[in-house]
Amino acid sequence: MSAPQVRYFAGDQPLPALPDHDRGLAYGDGLFETVRAHRGEMRWWPAHWQRLQRGAAMLGLVLPEERQAFAEATRLLAGADAVLKLIVTRGSGGRGYGPPSAVIPHWVLARHPLPPAYDTGLSLRWCDTRLAVQPALAGIKHCNRLEQVLARAEWDDPAIHDGLLCSSEGDVVSATAANVFILRQGQWTTPAVDRCGIAGVCRAWALEALPAREARLAVTDVEAADAVFLCNAVRGILPVARLGARTWQPHPQVVALQHRLAAEHPAFATEVS
Repeated sequence: MSAPQVRYFAGDQPLPALPDHDRGLAYGDGLFETVRAHRGEMRWWPAHWQRLQRGAAMLGLVLPEERQAFAEATRLLAGADAVLKLIVTRGSGGRGYGPPSAVIPHWVLARHPLPPAYDTGLSLRWCDTRLAVQPALAGIKHCNRLEQVLARAEWDDPAIHDGLLCSSEGDVVSATAANVFILRQGQWTTPAVDRCGIAGVCRAWALEALPAREARLAVTDVEAADAVFLCNAVRGILPVARLGARTWQPHPQVVALQHRLAAEHPAFATEVS
């Protein structure tokens, strides 16, 4: 599976390509979800769909019918270990920001290969790019990701796996493609995402499994932590070994969390030794 396989839809009708004047392409007027599949099974599909519904309510988008989206996704996966990306846009519209009053949503399904697994803990850096504080878009996975694109363009060193991002006000928010958790003084904490950032599906799982709390975090909180990990719904729990000059040894609580996730979600079993 060297290239993605893609399917396009307008409402409940399949299409050969994305229609003209799509507002997702023109303005980023849409949402997306990235789902890990194991032998074609999408264990976290309900959680992804719930976040999609929250985002649609916030943006005033119409979603496709879930039963059809799930059936088409399952058909596209064809029993594979893969990553499924679902994009939903407001549909077609003319030039101008004002959303049309009645549109048929466009949606796209794409099947991608699994990313390579990391053999060791992650090496991170701090990003210079800052995330804008915008509560009206906080938590949802909307299609405007230029901040993450700019942040990821800051380095091309293959030894650096990801970068940590702060908000324009200076508090730590996330990595470019994952949420972050820290252990300090016996308490697990992840940054709150009520002003910016994404409320990740794996993040929600880890919040309950640890348990952990949500709070504002400073750069010094992360650098003074006893353990740090990143997480997302495609890669699972990813221990951090280095952040600049700061290093960490594997922490037993992070290892235990990886094993618990592997037991509950078989897609991640092969990534835990």
